[in-house]
Amino acid sequence: MKQMHGSGTFIDSRLANEKVAAKTGLANTRGKPDEVTGKLNALHYYQLSLPAPIPPAGSFDTTAAERGKQLFEGKAQCASCHVPPLFTEPGWNLHSASEIGVDSFQADRSPGEQKYRTAPLHGLFAHTKGGFYHDGRFATLDDVVEHYNTVKNLNLSDSDKKALVEFLKSL
Repeated sequence: MKQMHGSGTFIDSRLANEKVAAKTGLANTRGKPDEVTGKLNALHYYQLSLPAPIPPAGSFDTTAAERGKQLFEGKAQCASCHVPPLFTEPGWNLHSASEIGVDSFQADRSPGEQKYRTAPLHGLFAHTKGGFYHDGRFATLDDVVEHYNTVKNLNLSDSDKKALVEFLKSL
């Protein structure tokens, strides 16, 4: 809020962590008068009401995507965290680096729990530049699928992996 020159109350003890933002004093900001807090519920409602973009026609193989959906919800175990229809994890959606088979570098820089958030998957087709994951470490969806295939010992065939990628592109 301070950065946007808003006058409101913002309290987040996670930001008081010396590794994060303690020097800025943003962990406990109390603006007088508070012109922000009363508007946050409406802003949150608006954010949640925005629909995810719809993939362009012809941008994925619909037959393969149908098969990929079955894999997503079954053998590939994706739906255990990316729960339909939101395709993210309701409730506590944080995971340790070891749970998802990556290093903790970015998580260690985050406030609080120092874990990774289960990203929502709607609109993945729009994220083709800059890579996937919290830091872009996977250049393509194929790379993401291969990572989990290896880390989770899923034994997906090449055909399974292609179908799963087509389903992800359809979200």
